[in-house]
Parts: sequence; structure tokens; C-alpha cells
Amino acid sequence: MRTLYFLLPGTTKPFGGGGLWAELKTIDLARNICSAEVVTYRQRERDCLFLEDLLQTTLENCIFVVSWGFDVPKIVKRLGDYPLIYHAHSAGYRFNLPSKIPIICVSRNTMGYWGQKSPNSLIYYLPNQIGDEFCNLGLERDIDVLVQVRKSSEYLLEKLVPALRSRCNVELLDGYIEDIAGLFNRSKVYLYDSAEYWATSGVTEGFGLPPLEALACGTQVFSSVNSALADYLDPGFNCHKISGYSLDYDMERILKVINSPDRLPLPDSFFEPYRTQSIVDRLQVILADINEFFDRLPTLTATIENLTPWRVRKLWMRKTIAKIKRKLFKM
Repeated sequence: MRTLYFLLPGTTKPFGGGGLWAELKTIDLARNICSAEVVTYRQRERDCLFLEDLLQTTLENCIFVVSWGFDVPKIVKRLGDYPLIYHAHSAGYRFNLPSKIPIICVSRNTMGYWGQKSPNSLIYYLPNQIGDEFCNLGLERDIDVLVQVRKSSEYLLEKLVPALRSRCNVELLDGYIEDIAGLFNRSKVYLYDSAEYWATSGVTEGFGLPPLEALACGTQVFSSVNSALADYLDPGFNCHKISGYSLDYDMERILKVINSPDRLPLPDSFFEPYRTQSIVDRLQVILADINEFFDRLPTLTATIENLTPWRVRKLWMRKTIAKIKRKLFKM
């Protein structure tokens, strides 16, 4: 296995967020399979390699892994002919990739996006990991409703939350929480509504770990089902769809869940694909496949025509002309 160099702009607070934490978890998982290192490229950090320094050395038997969406085109250009993997979280960044770059997608939603946009690339599915600490501890649940402030819609924060506060105990999650698993275990209901946030951001929900982590802790989830959330959320079966037509109806459904006995928890098998061992097993297969591809790449020629905008127009014209000819022939 080649050494993996995971490229990140930095690992400190300015770059903090779900994408960074998920990438750092992936690096730890990859170390179960091969050598893996963090390489920063915007700021130097004491315990990390720095990209420009690394590129001054002789690099052999390695693969770079890029994931920071807005930086991908620049990094791809900078790395030239070095073996490169794109670890795709959110979709919709509006760049194209050469077909020699394999794409590992954290959701089926993102995999579908790249399957259409880059049909000649090697594409794989590797979901994000949920830690073993996210489990149902059977604690007393003294919080009626837990709300994720970041990424939440105006409706949720300005209408639904004030209405709920007049009827039950609501706690807002605003900022980093050390023991989020413990907080989920104390909560009856968790609200997550990110569709509006991502619509205004121009890209998609990459994975949406919090609702899955809440479910693993036995919390009832009311969530949007945009983009990657639809990978695992199934309203009526493992969650409830938030923003259900009217404020009054949302209130009725949430209060009903709060006041009714807990439904049976989801089986452990539901979460197994997102647990450590399943992710490591899947990643081992993916990396073996990609290493074999890069072994063969020097002897291969790209002989499959790319699906460029010009080729799409040409194919559309050909298809349209063929339809016209068939109609004329029938006449």
C-alpha cells in the first residue's frame, strides 16, 4: 500500500467543522491499513507536514488525498502528475476532475452526483464513521427538545423553537460540545433542519452526522431529508420529517413524541455500516483497488471519451436528428 498524504488547509479552530472532524477520523481509520499523514497547505503546524516542504523532497510510492472542496481545482493543478484521490463530502462545487483521479464519496447522494458528472472515473462509497460512544445508555431524558442552531432554518429558530419553549423544555446547541453523546442520551427529541442552509451555500449536505449520532443514542429525530440525509433517514420508520406543512402540525407531532412512551430503539445492525470495523473493512478494499489502478496507470491510455458539455450537446443533436428522421420516415 502506498503512503497516503491527506491534504488539509489546517487543523486548528479557523478550519473547524464537520468536514474537518470527519476527515481526521478517516485518517485515523486509514492508519489501520497503511501509513497515513496529515499535510497542511495554508498554514504551517508544529505536528504536521507542510505541502510545499514535502514537494521539495523525493516522493515515491505515495498518494495525495484532497477533500477541501473549494481548494480542489488549485490543489489538482499544483500536484500535476502525482497520484491523487478526491475524498468527496459535499457535492455541487462546479469543478470537473480528470478521469485518472479516483473519487471516494461519503454519501450515496454525492456518489450519484459524481457518477453523472465524472462517469469515466473510478468511484467508491465510504460513509463517515460514528464512534462507539454514540449508543443508548438508558439514561433519564431530562431535555425534551435539543436543537442544532448551526445550519438551522429561520423557521426552526424563529417560529418553531419559541412555540415549543412555551410548552416544553428546549435546549439549544450553539457551538462545540465535548460530550455530545451524553447530551443526546439526555434528550427525548432532536431537531435538525439544514435544507435552507445548504440551499443558500450552493453545495449539499455532505453526510449529516448529528441526526445519525442522535438516533444511535435512542433520541427521536425530526429532520430535513435533503441531500446526504436521505441516505439513512426514513421518515415514518426511523425519524420524522420536520417542517411538515404547518407550525401547528409540527408542534402536535413533536409534543406527541415527547409525551408518548419511547418507541423501540433501532437495531444495532442499522448502525453497523457506520461503525469502525465496517468502515476499515470497506476502506481496505477501496485502497487495494486504487493502488492497483495507480500501478497500472503508467501503461494505460485514456481511451474513453469524456462527457464534456460539447459532447453532451453533440449527443443531444444526434439524438434529436434521429427522432426527426424517424417521424419523417413514418409520414
